Amino acid sequence: MSTPTPKPTPRPSSLPRPQAAQVVNASHIDHDAEVARAVTHGRADADGNVFVTTADAERAVGQYPDATPEEALEYFAKKYVELAESAVLLRNRLSAGAPGREVVSAAKSLQETLPEANVVGDLKGLSATLDTLISDAEATESRQAARAQAAKLAAAEDRETLVVEAETLAKQDPSKIQWKQSGARLRELFAQWKDMQRSGPRLPRAVDQELWGRFSQARNTFEHKRKEFFAELDKVNAEGKRIKEKIVAEAESLSASTDFRTVSQKYKDLMSQWKRAPRASRKDDDALWARFRAAQDVFFSARDAENAALDEEFKGNLVVKEELLKKAQALLPITDPVAAKRELRTIQDQWEEAGKVPRADVSRMENGLRDVERALADAEEAAWQRSNPETKARTSGALSQLDESIVELEKKLETAKSGGDEKAVAEAQEALDARRAWRDQLAQTAAELD
Repeated sequence: MSTPTPKPTPRPSSLPRPQAAQVVNASHIDHDAEVARAVTHGRADADGNVFVTTADAERAVGQYPDATPEEALEYFAKKYVELAESAVLLRNRLSAGAPGREVVSAAKSLQETLPEANVVGDLKGLSATLDTLISDAEATESRQAARAQAAKLAAAEDRETLVVEAETLAKQDPSKIQWKQSGARLRELFAQWKDMQRSGPRLPRAVDQELWGRFSQARNTFEHKRKEFFAELDKVNAEGKRIKEKIVAEAESLSASTDFRTVSQKYKDLMSQWKRAPRASRKDDDALWARFRAAQDVFFSARDAENAALDEEFKGNLVVKEELLKKAQALLPITDPVAAKRELRTIQDQWEEAGKVPRADVSRMENGLRDVERALADAEEAAWQRSNPETKARTSGALSQLDESIVELEKKLETAKSGGDEKAVAEAQEALDARRAWRDQLAQTAAELD
């Protein structure tokens, strides 16, 4: 076998040659110590030919001319240590989380070079090291695949959650959707979706397409509803603006009127129409409402000024009516309805002649006089009831019936006493006492009627 002839290198110092087992799972290599171990697995002759000792026999690995046998052997041992360091590097990559399948591939490739490698060292031990590394890497690959699958399932569930929320937002009744909040939330969901795509595990194409199709459909549905809702709202706002402009125009036309009673009612009607009208856009609604209120303020300010002037004018009338009310209240309590009625009629005539009073005093004054009028009506009704012939007749007839009933009960009582029946005596006495009390009360009523 021909091998490249190495160039002479500075002669290294002589190395010890301990007999030791190959380090299998080291995270780093003591280079000098590994070279010392490697040279024990080969030899070099006086001509610089170097051989590696294998399980079957020796194999020539190359020649190092113009050097001592030790230097030649050490040169090829260092090449072996480079291979061992590659194995350690793969082990460290695996420990650091490198994909197991990549480590398996690299370790197998390295292992395949060992039978023909022009190096001196424990090739069998290094192959065993690589077997262990490959086994560990395959186990790691299996675990990584399981974790990757679990991560994909979790990612699919997370995206499903986003899709369901997006679909829920899209299914809302347009009349009840909070468009600003729901739209913002939908944008947040879309940002989360993009972040999951960018940093999360890749989903199977079919799953990814199915979820994205639903998510995209939900967004499109929401946007379609939003456009329809606001298009309809624009129509409603336009109609509301038209109606309210008409209301405002009428309100402004009435603002200078001095027909305060009639126009006050018209303003109430306009306010009712305003409340029933559709809303215009917020800007238009606020502007129209400001004009409506301004027109009202002009009218009612004029009305209030007029009322204030009238109240000042009516203060003298109030003084007169205060005295008349005192005279009317002095008739209470009414004992002679005829005389009281005559005096109250005079007071009422003077009351009408006195004229209006300030608005704030109208209810107090009118209610005061009404109380006296009601007292007179009640007194007249009571007097009529006392003189009513029908009432007297009914009372007289009832007295006669009671007298007859009392005579019968008196006879029953005597009979019971004669018979010695105490129970019958008690019952007859109780009934007799009740009839007598009833007659006394009715007799008193009859006396009042007379």
